[in-house]
Amino acid sequence: MKNIFLSNRFFLLFAVIIGVFVLSFPFDFLFPVAQTLFVLGLVLVGVDVMLLFGKGEKVKIRRFLPKVFSLGDPNRVQIELENLSQQTFKLRVIDEIPVQFQIRNFEKVLELEPEEEQRVVYYLTPKSRGEYTFGAVNVFLESFLGLVQRRQRHTYPMSLPVYPSIVQMKNLGLKAFDRVSYSTGIKQIRRVGHSYEFEQIKNYVRGDDYRSINWKASSRRAALMVNQYQDERAQQIYSIIDKSRAMRMPFDGLSLMDYAINTSLVMSNVALQKHDRAGLLTFSDIIGTTIKAERKPNQLNKILVALYKEKERDLEANYELLYHSARKLIKGRSLLMLYTNFESMYALERVLPILRRINTLHLLVVVFFENTEINDFAKLKVETTQDIYHQTIAQKFLNEKSQMVHKLKQYGIQAILSKPQDLSVNSINKYLELKSRGLI
Repeated sequence: MKNIFLSNRFFLLFAVIIGVFVLSFPFDFLFPVAQTLFVLGLVLVGVDVMLLFGKGEKVKIRRFLPKVFSLGDPNRVQIELENLSQQTFKLRVIDEIPVQFQIRNFEKVLELEPEEEQRVVYYLTPKSRGEYTFGAVNVFLESFLGLVQRRQRHTYPMSLPVYPSIVQMKNLGLKAFDRVSYSTGIKQIRRVGHSYEFEQIKNYVRGDDYRSINWKASSRRAALMVNQYQDERAQQIYSIIDKSRAMRMPFDGLSLMDYAINTSLVMSNVALQKHDRAGLLTFSDIIGTTIKAERKPNQLNKILVALYKEKERDLEANYELLYHSARKLIKGRSLLMLYTNFESMYALERVLPILRRINTLHLLVVVFFENTEINDFAKLKVETTQDIYHQTIAQKFLNEKSQMVHKLKQYGIQAILSKPQDLSVNSINKYLELKSRGLI
């Protein structure tokens, strides 16, 4: 009985029957009509129940999920429905979506012909890492009479983890190595100067650098030959993520730390494909995960699992601790991509001496975030004196962010001021630029 539900058509039918019964008090001739309608209604309900609760299962239901969800990306969920009977059903599908999405009105309506198979496809975009659990799939069947509904509840909970954006990692990784088409966002960086890692001797073609001509090989072959060099390999690339409370600010549902985590995974993938060694270091008031820069086959998976487990902390970042840890743990000159956030010039000046000391040992790139909401607010139309005051403060805040970039560059520290959604693209461009200039 718990799987029987009454439809709106049922209540409408018996409301009419009750109305006829009420009218039969002043009009006696309507009483037999009301009795006939009541019996006919009961018969129709009985027939409807038999159609829905006949032999066996009426509809076969299967749900298909990916092995993992990708943070901040649309992830496909598919439900397959197959009509096993010889009658047409109208279906209402309600999937019990994980509580993290806070979606309480999910419903899909469709019609299945006899032995027909259909798919219900929808997409979910998770905004936080962790374990997500799907509940049951509820399907409400309705025959052509539409008086009663039968619920088929398939209770097979399915859990899957939400990892940093694997989709973004693959897409941007392909764009970074696309030499034919100029993909949106990823810049094709012109090489400046020479790399010192020899690759091969080849025939001279127009446009080759005259300084690369190998005169000995040219004399032996009686034709101009040039030395060809390639990007230096096996350089150490570290992603350093600030986990302090400054990185908890949300934009489009994702925290700044989650943007940094997605970008760190993308950077690690690109660095490994460039034959460099990728590593990871996280910090706040304490040092978190440390993964030595390597180029082993399982290095990317090790970084992915470590990023999945990272959580923000409530305290301030300890940059002095970061300096001593970097000096102790990172051997040899490396490229350090530091993902952090400064909301004022005072906050930057407090840690600037430490950043300068780190920059003397390694090539440091400080990556911090543009406040896109304040930027949008500063572009609004001004109507009152109070609006002028608010926009003046907003413009001052934006100018201060730009001054931070200039301040860092004055001391020879590379800096990126990026919108959260453009962080991965800007970070890859900076990495490719530094590599092409031979600064790493």
